[in-house]
Amino acid sequence: MDITELILDDHHEQRRLFAILEQIDRGETGILSAIWDRLATFLELHAKAEEEIFYPALLQVGIAARRTGRVEDETLDAIHDHNEIRDAIAEAARHEVGTDDWFAAVTAANLANSDHMAEEEREGLTDFRRLAGLPRRHQLAVAFAAYEARNYAGVKPVDPDPAGYVRAVEDAVAEKLPGSGSLSVGSLKPN
Repeated sequence: MDITELILDDHHEQRRLFAILEQIDRGETGILSAIWDRLATFLELHAKAEEEIFYPALLQVGIAARRTGRVEDETLDAIHDHNEIRDAIAEAARHEVGTDDWFAAVTAANLANSDHMAEEEREGLTDFRRLAGLPRRHQLAVAFAAYEARNYAGVKPVDPDPAGYVRAVEDAVAEKLPGSGSLSVGSLKPN
């Protein structure tokens, strides 16, 4: 088992559920609602699982490989994307299922999620496979699968500040690496 494969599997399921929504008649609001509720819960859970398990590990291996700037940028972008997806989900909840406004919010979630998945597959997952060995990827896959299983009913949506998120993870990583000093670089250096 490999966390990058689990994330790709989740991406496939997200794409599948968005495609199903696109093929349901607007008048079938009960069906639209059921599929959307499942997808919205899944999108939020997937993002939170990545924030709890994958991105901290990506930052850790990037720091160890002296590629901090690159993995910081990837993580900042990913957290920003997650926030856009959550915001679109929240916007959909403000509208009656099947209305133009509801579809606009669902489309915004689809676009934000599609962009995020493409970047993550091209950058973060690729970098992680290069920087982390299979035993570590397996260990994280187990944790990721367990996290999603424990929280299958959903998680509370919270938009973290991307820079604050990266700083907090780097601080936690720094505590685990005695004598390594500050890990903040670039735009994240404290003033």
